[in-house]
Amino acid sequence: MINIGWIGLGNMGSPMVKNLVKAGFKVTVYNRSADKSKALAEEISIGIAGSPAELAGTSDVIVTMLSDDKAVKEIYEGSNGILSVESKKGMIAVDMSTVSPDTTQALAAICKENGIAYLDAPVSGSVKPAEDAQLIIMAGGEEAVYEKVKPMFDALGKASFYLGKNGTANVAKLSINLFLGIVTQGLAEAVVFARKNGLTAEALLPLINAGAVGSGLTKLKTENIIHDDFKAAFALKLLAKDIRLAKENGMNTPIGLALSTTLQSASEKGHGEEDMIAVLKYLSEN
Repeated sequence: MINIGWIGLGNMGSPMVKNLVKAGFKVTVYNRSADKSKALAEEISIGIAGSPAELAGTSDVIVTMLSDDKAVKEIYEGSNGILSVESKKGMIAVDMSTVSPDTTQALAAICKENGIAYLDAPVSGSVKPAEDAQLIIMAGGEEAVYEKVKPMFDALGKASFYLGKNGTANVAKLSINLFLGIVTQGLAEAVVFARKNGLTAEALLPLINAGAVGSGLTKLKTENIIHDDFKAAFALKLLAKDIRLAKENGMNTPIGLALSTTLQSASEKGHGEEDMIAVLKYLSEN
């Protein structure tokens, strides 16, 4: 059984670590806020490392699950980072964050120079799928490396897919989140329009969910909309970041560009920490 070093214990990272331990993996964690590591260690059997460098010295596989490109780069290239120590031959680095393909390709090249195999392996799914081990995992890099860590992916999700060279999984994730954002804003705009014309969300949403335009997402967000519950399953600021990354990588389609503008404005108006469906609040206010 491989020894896993895990970095990042946010809303997604913590339940994913719990599922790895449940599946029998030995996991040691590092988190910038040490209190999160300690709190998780009181729930499940994990080790705690004091730095990414310490983790690199004891792990067969290191997984990062972080918020953005800057955080991932810091973990690898910063002082006491993964690359600050002599690597173990055959060590595998797996980044499950949503980052730019450029970031992945740059880190993969540096890791290769240091004898580390690198996979980009972002996930589709939010907190509940992470808790239930129902994530969909995309992987880019060498296929042989993917096969080595596939048992780990099997413990985290309901399916994993090998897509090709480093960066391809990032492209897939940004494509999915572009579609996710478009559907989310479309749902919000439909509710705003209905309310302006005297039809409640309680009346409209069952119609949407019963028809051809209904989907897992519209059904998932129905209760949030009806009860004004905007606790973040996937924070609006993170979706805004992902759409910005898509834009930086060539996305220039009309709906995508409009979505980017809306999410950026909603974040600036204070909705960034709320769930992505809080775009509804922003549109209702403006």
